[in-house]
Amino acid sequence: MSSEFLLEQSKNNHLYFRVGDNKYAVNSNCVLEIIKLPLLDYPQKLPNNIIGLMKYNNFVINVVDIRFYLNIEPAPYTTSNEVVIIKTDESIIGIIVDKVEGILPFVASKVDSLPFIDKKMLIDALYKFNDETIFIINIFSLESIIKDADSPFEPYDVQSLFPTGDDNRYMLTQRSAQLAEKEKFQFVHEIYTKDKFISFMLNNNHYGIKLKYIKEVLKDTTISHVPCTPDFIKGIMNLRGDFIAVIDLKKFLNMDSEVDDDKKPIIIVENEDLILALMIDKINELFEIPDEIIPKNSENSVSYDIIYNDKVHTILNIDRMLKDKRLFITDM
Repeated sequence: MSSEFLLEQSKNNHLYFRVGDNKYAVNSNCVLEIIKLPLLDYPQKLPNNIIGLMKYNNFVINVVDIRFYLNIEPAPYTTSNEVVIIKTDESIIGIIVDKVEGILPFVASKVDSLPFIDKKMLIDALYKFNDETIFIINIFSLESIIKDADSPFEPYDVQSLFPTGDDNRYMLTQRSAQLAEKEKFQFVHEIYTKDKFISFMLNNNHYGIKLKYIKEVLKDTTISHVPCTPDFIKGIMNLRGDFIAVIDLKKFLNMDSEVDDDKKPIIIVENEDLILALMIDKINELFEIPDEIIPKNSENSVSYDIIYNDKVHTILNIDRMLKDKRLFITDM
């Protein structure tokens, strides 16, 4: 598989999430990070289309609820809500969502563009996936609407949507404090090159994989077991007509695997030589790491450790991992 194909494929990867009864998506190349809802600032003169302000990487960014732009009645928020941080050419924006579902490569033939698109239309295309419709957000239209002071929005008591009670407020405040603490250690200037990673859990340990190797993230997959294979091979799965070997990543890394559950999340990884499905315990978040904190010998190692968000993350080198001789089984 050519590097040009992988580059083009990465452009079509979309992060999709649930807001209310619908699912929406943004191009994953525009996603900087996913965080749990913190305590937001709400000045009195804030426009009605902004639900709050948040400090992010020494910037103050707008946080929005897309339901206000789509004339959908918003529902109250909880401490389980997440904020997807996206970057346009000129702005950084936070979108409040109910739950991030995963990452999908959008096949061009299944994308239906809407007619009569203009810069004020938030949704410019639809994507069909598993008999569901995912609405694709045009982040540049979103940026234009936010900047347009003349956009008509009815007054709304936004603050009434946020969770109340001392325990909930304490949790949101703690998240804001953690976000501020993290900013002390982040590089915020554009001169630094950053790589995007997906963080996930194996047992109680934090791991990460570069986003460029990730083809897809799935949360409910049917696995067909194959006899007479190593114990780290869970079986095979059918991904839209392609059969892919499923690896129990904990067993492959010689870790304890106490619970044998076929319904765990799956990360589809791919390089120029091989495609595999990695079974993990839990998807955490999407984050960025500046080149300056990545070990210089990382390309020669199967894994390396970095400190992110006050936790040690073991970053897997997919190119090295997919060359492991154990993966090449001739009699499978």
